[in-house]
Amino acid sequence: MYDGDISLEKARFLDPDTISKWSEEYKLIDGDILVNSTGTGTVGRTRLFHSDVLGNYPFVVPDSHVSVVRTFEALESKFVLAFLSSDYGQTYIEDNLAGSTNQKELYIGILDNMQFPLPPQKEQQRIVAAVNKWLALIDTLESTKEDLQYLIAQVKSKILDLAIHGELISQDPNDEPAIELLKRINPKFTPCDNAHYTSVPSNWLICRVGDVFQINPKTDASDNIDAGFVPMSSICDQYNNAFSYETKTWNDIKRGYTHFKNDDIAVAKISPCLENRKSVVFQNLPNGIGAGTTELNVFRSDIVYPLFGLYFFKSQHFISNCIGTFNGVVGQQRVATKIVEETYFFLPPYQEQTRIVSMIEELFTVLDRIQESIEA
Repeated sequence: MYDGDISLEKARFLDPDTISKWSEEYKLIDGDILVNSTGTGTVGRTRLFHSDVLGNYPFVVPDSHVSVVRTFEALESKFVLAFLSSDYGQTYIEDNLAGSTNQKELYIGILDNMQFPLPPQKEQQRIVAAVNKWLALIDTLESTKEDLQYLIAQVKSKILDLAIHGELISQDPNDEPAIELLKRINPKFTPCDNAHYTSVPSNWLICRVGDVFQINPKTDASDNIDAGFVPMSSICDQYNNAFSYETKTWNDIKRGYTHFKNDDIAVAKISPCLENRKSVVFQNLPNGIGAGTTELNVFRSDIVYPLFGLYFFKSQHFISNCIGTFNGVVGQQRVATKIVEETYFFLPPYQEQTRIVSMIEELFTVLDRIQESIEA
């Protein structure tokens, strides 16, 4: 008896020499209500038997851990099923179980003595029709919820795609061109010549990640000060920007881990964490520093607004560039730092970076509210 139905996939076969002892009374028939009578977490589970589950088998009988409620002709078995499956029915069963914590038992006398509200048969039929209607609606809503959740994720992905290509907001001609930003940190920089990305705004700059970020910089700090320690499990995935940390002494975590500071961007380099968008901008670390899992790449820049950089690394453009380049054994595949360094990065003027982030977060807030409403 699994979620929603009955399966004979794991049924055991009867010894042919003993089949004759099973009279017709013991063979399950359409409308029999099955109630699991053993096991913590499964006791009380109810299902309605229907002959469609038999397939090519001539009949099936229940084992000793399944109680069978067979209704009289004047009773609607689906009404009895609804009653036994209700909060009242399930609470009654739970309150009257016997046995130890790990092996709860439902004795047949408990069902025998259960008080049962008996409506007229016509009303039973109306109740069953109403239950079926609402259950069908719930199933539709659950399916719609999944579709909406998928759609919201797709919309967020599209928003980031527009954002990193200069199509989410209009440009301000008074902004300092991005080339001037990059020349401050690299006066000898030569712009990338790539015809695939000629559509970016004229005051943006096509460059590479390695041109604008320090990757995995080291931190020099006093051994005895507190710092934040961040394992991969403490970094949220998808489009969230959230993490948690443990406070540890810097001396305990400075060796063998990836270093970072406040405003650094951390991005998972191992699959599937990278595809799941485990990435974050670190903030409010103890003494502004931390260390964590070696499965992170850390990015630091004086010319990229941290949140704009984060949304770039959460974009499908970046993730797609990494997928297919993974190396390592199965279960331990990761993107090489060289691949990340060479990924094309579209650098807007700094003022525009902040405006883009504001627009992304405004749109994401609306989508998150919709997400919350369909999950409520």
